[in-house]
Amino acid sequence: MSQQGYVATPPYSQSQPGIGLSPPNYGHYGDPSHTGSPPGVMKPAGPMGAAAPGGMLSQGHPPPGPHQFGQNGAHAQGHPPQRFPGPPPVSSAAPSYAPHSPSTQSSYPSPVSTSSVAQLGSQLSTMHINSYGSGMAPSGQGPPGPPSAPSFQGPPRPLQPSIVQPGSQVLPPPPTALNGPGVSPLPPSAPRQDGLPGPAPLNAQYQPPALPGQTLGPGYPPQPANSGPQMGGAPLSYPGGFPGGPAQMAGPPQPQKKLEPAVVPSPIQVIENDRATRGGQVYATNTRGQIPPLVTTDCVIQDQGNASPRYIRCTTYCFPCTSDMAKQAQLPLAAVIKPFATIPSNETPLYLVNHGETGPVRCNRCKAYMCPFMQFIEGGRRYQCGFCSCVNDVPPFYFQHLDHIGRRLDHYEKPELSLGSYEYVATLDYCRKNKPPNPPAFIFMIDVSYSNIKNGLVKLICEELKTMLEKLPKEDQEEMSAIRVGFITYNKVLHFFNVKSNLAQPQMMVVTDVGEVFVPLLDGFLVNYQESQSVIHNLLDQIPEMFADSNENETVFAPVIQAGMEALKAADCPGKLFIFHSSLPTAEAPGKLKNRDDKKLINTDKEKILFQPQTNVYDSLAKDCVAHGCCVTLFLFPSQYVDVASLGLVPQLTGGTLYKYNNFQVHLDSQQFLNDLRNDIEKKIGFDAIMRVRTSTGFRATDFFGGIYMNNTTDVEMAAIDCDKAVTVEFKHDDKLSEDSGALIQLILPDSMKVLPVYMNCLLKNCVLLGRPELSTDERAYQRQLVMTMGVADSQLFFYPQLLPLHTLDVKSTKLPVAVRCSETCLSEEGIFLLANGLNMFLWLGVSSPPELIQGIFNVPSFAHVNTDMTLLPEVGNPYSQTLRMIMGIIQQKRPYSMKLTIIKQREQPEMVFRQLLVEDKGLYGGSSHVDFLYYIHKEICQLLN
Repeated sequence: MSQQGYVATPPYSQSQPGIGLSPPNYGHYGDPSHTGSPPGVMKPAGPMGAAAPGGMLSQGHPPPGPHQFGQNGAHAQGHPPQRFPGPPPVSSAAPSYAPHSPSTQSSYPSPVSTSSVAQLGSQLSTMHINSYGSGMAPSGQGPPGPPSAPSFQGPPRPLQPSIVQPGSQVLPPPPTALNGPGVSPLPPSAPRQDGLPGPAPLNAQYQPPALPGQTLGPGYPPQPANSGPQMGGAPLSYPGGFPGGPAQMAGPPQPQKKLEPAVVPSPIQVIENDRATRGGQVYATNTRGQIPPLVTTDCVIQDQGNASPRYIRCTTYCFPCTSDMAKQAQLPLAAVIKPFATIPSNETPLYLVNHGETGPVRCNRCKAYMCPFMQFIEGGRRYQCGFCSCVNDVPPFYFQHLDHIGRRLDHYEKPELSLGSYEYVATLDYCRKNKPPNPPAFIFMIDVSYSNIKNGLVKLICEELKTMLEKLPKEDQEEMSAIRVGFITYNKVLHFFNVKSNLAQPQMMVVTDVGEVFVPLLDGFLVNYQESQSVIHNLLDQIPEMFADSNENETVFAPVIQAGMEALKAADCPGKLFIFHSSLPTAEAPGKLKNRDDKKLINTDKEKILFQPQTNVYDSLAKDCVAHGCCVTLFLFPSQYVDVASLGLVPQLTGGTLYKYNNFQVHLDSQQFLNDLRNDIEKKIGFDAIMRVRTSTGFRATDFFGGIYMNNTTDVEMAAIDCDKAVTVEFKHDDKLSEDSGALIQLILPDSMKVLPVYMNCLLKNCVLLGRPELSTDERAYQRQLVMTMGVADSQLFFYPQLLPLHTLDVKSTKLPVAVRCSETCLSEEGIFLLANGLNMFLWLGVSSPPELIQGIFNVPSFAHVNTDMTLLPEVGNPYSQTLRMIMGIIQQKRPYSMKLTIIKQREQPEMVFRQLLVEDKGLYGGSSHVDFLYYIHKEICQLLN
């Protein structure tokens, strides 16, 4: 990996020689859709540039002028012209959005002289509290309304533009009762556009207590819920005080009226609306500033100049012009980048660009790579960088004439000129030590202490490895994997194994000096699996017997990682360590830990100490691992405290993964573990990468989060990165952004953010921030680390789980049932519900569940006969059972972790764990309900404006 962020394509990948374009490349380890290694330069969408996975991903917007996208191809020397599917032609005459007239009807008065704060206060005092939505429109224009709905016009806007909207503008959705503050209320008999009943008359709406000097408008209209009776537990009353805030607002007492949760903004409604309007459609990336479909919506992404949202998603697609406006907006300016995101089979894989020995064309000043941002001038002899505006000479080999509108004649033949995501073949200048990297190695390191031997874990691992090693990732069109493998066992000493192919039996070498670990052998430790298969199988058969009589309970941990890294370093190759560990490392060695699990510190100022490593040994070890391309994946099997905050630091910083199986039992938990192990071995992965995020003038990347290590402020170093890992990048202003492309102003909450409060409340109640008595410190540390590398789709499900009613399942349909809100009010005693959050699955059974459904799922006669200890559903040969198993498979297929199934019976003790995931309800150990949280926010806004 070079210092500029490229991964050299190893000699055994499928790069094409010469200058020009290669067809879609299939060279990544374990994935048929990529060849490059980890990402290079990634530029965010819109004004932030472009991002793409693999070698160098350059994405951005085409230069000014009409963009006609046709079929792309290339003329490589010695080959007939090749063409790759490009974006469909777009008329250069038609605007990118439909013309419209500003609305003329005002839903509320607003004098021109009123200040912006006063205007906002006026809007808040007259709007319905449930009117969250889009208040966006181009400056000087009002959003169009549908013919059947009343139009509205907001208060006068400030003269200065506040938010940059580059390029073509996309109109906001028409105002509805949910998506715009101050919207004229529809008649009581008219349905709202989201399908819910229209607002009730004013006298039926709740009036929150008035603040001194404030006149409040109507609040939430009370409406009946449509989802069955409320279950036992704390009632959702209004206004329950938010933790840390007063229970009531100042002012004269008024009658308390219950607020129905069904009328407040719902993530489920937003998800279903987006699926209804954008599901199954083609999303083209050619329009700047447009918001992509939600991660929960299945659609086809067509690259037309900007990177696919599968690779990069921004927190906002309209950047404030200035830093002052950004501070006032209080919106995080960031992008979540997923370089190796999995691409569906119906989308075009990345194209490989090969510029031969000269390497990629780059800007002389800022080192940005050739992309659609570059503007060619002077007949094609020079180009102006779209990032820093520097004018560069075009290399002779890259010269091409321009057409009558100033675009290169080969515009459609080069992915780097017309697409937002692609891969480059890097030269040796981008490689470590200026030489091609060697194939990586996988080292399997097994804890053979007493507990692991007795519970059958060691035997399970050894038996499964014999099958899994047959499926090591390999290059496309290669018969065998080039990945070498090695084996180490350990307790308080280390055992290295020689499995060279010409040996009759494996040989063991013991390293007792764990203070200064060394590798006792080089030849025979890392071997090709196919060549040494018989010796390896011999070893895997012997390991459980070899340590069957061991009584050793003490283990080391840091020396294990050190040994694996030294072995990769000696072999001069990157690689991955698979460590299977179960206990706190208490043996005398570097990285020795003590039990510091102190429940008294939970929810105090000193709690943060529990989530920091005990010693700096692991931080230093992680730094060394990154420097040598050593990725660490840790499988933990704890029965008591093991200090995840310390043990998990190296996996987190090296791009590895931490898996955790509490109180592991072979007969119950083996399938979950083996699925995780299998997926981790087979997933596509890139090693030894450096990423740099470049931006256009006016703002810059300042903070980075994920499975990364930062030695300086610009280069993101990764020992490895796989298809499940994301890197979050935060941006800040350097200067005022260009206003040439127009500006948009946003009144309270845009439509895409109307469910932001529910996600914020979910985060505040989640165990990553809020301690709970039944949850261990290790479990919280484990989940905190997972969140750091999650992509948008995984974090969305983690904080707001998916709750599916199964008793309404149509066995003739292959579609998932429509999810319901994560609230107790949506459960019913006659129902069966499936809840998934990406880490666990819960099957909740109501006490009055229909016997025919119980029989169909569990093959038992009644609710009372269901065994809640099972973690896998029995295979019952009926349509209902088959459909349910199919649904669970669909949910699991999209998630990086194998979700353990837990059967929950209503009104039994384990139900408490399930109820904690009903995130719209009041938390059992703190945290307000969604309704109370909204009330608290509304109250605080009113107080601030007054």
